[in-house]
Amino acid sequence: MTFPGSEDLVVIQASLDDWSVVAGWAADEGWNPGLSDAASFFAQDPGGFFLGRIGAEPVSAVSVVTYDADYAFLGFYLVRPDLRGRGYGLTTWKTALAHAGGRTVGLDGVVAQQDNYRRSGFELAHRTVRFTGAVPAAPAPAGVRPARAADLADIAAYDSACCPADRPRFLARWLAGPGHRTFVRVADGRLTGYAVVRPALDGPRVGPLFADTAQDARALLLALAAETPGRGITVDVPRSNTAGVALAEEFGLTPSFETARMYTGPVRPFARERVYGITTLELG
Repeated sequence: MTFPGSEDLVVIQASLDDWSVVAGWAADEGWNPGLSDAASFFAQDPGGFFLGRIGAEPVSAVSVVTYDADYAFLGFYLVRPDLRGRGYGLTTWKTALAHAGGRTVGLDGVVAQQDNYRRSGFELAHRTVRFTGAVPAAPAPAGVRPARAADLADIAAYDSACCPADRPRFLARWLAGPGHRTFVRVADGRLTGYAVVRPALDGPRVGPLFADTAQDARALLLALAAETPGRGITVDVPRSNTAGVALAEEFGLTPSFETARMYTGPVRPFARERVYGITTLELG
């Protein structure tokens, strides 16, 4: 589709192969993308990824991934640095946002774009802080173990309670991603939290970190850190979860930047107090 006023920009639905260049842009922005994130993102909604091109050259990108009839999530809003300020991003944005239809759309917005998002109808829900650092080594916490195939149904149910929408296609791929390690905490036969750590460009990223209590979250974080001994980890903590922020500070993790979780409308109730670390800034 060619848009008057945006020179020769053409916005297309991107393929998984196309998205490798966008992952490179994200890396250049310091987002520390996971090494195999894209396949999990495309598993949820392969039609939700958009690329702006001038001729054969990719210049802009946005993803708008739909989860169900009510909810979608926007990410990867990027324009090549040498081509910013020419309207390419806005044109790509408008094309991609139409993919959401009447759904409420969420995003995690960088500081520089938050005013633009407000003008597009997004309202602040909470702020999220990225913490990075090495978690001290400690004995294996009681009740924490690697996830098994038999845990998938329980993990999916727990995940559903912690998110604005169910995401079974994404989750099945995410838990089995290359290098992804998933741990659960179980008490009296019941799941009290789960967490994933995955390899990323600038060191391992944790996400999600969902837990009933700070004690559960602490045990899971220690287990994840044991998977990456001597390496710093990154976790994105909602500032509204004061226990999560306190846990990051207890471990001496350092805040590096902040984003804003924003929505265009209401989302279904979910257990925000269990979200000690969001899954990704790109997909919610």
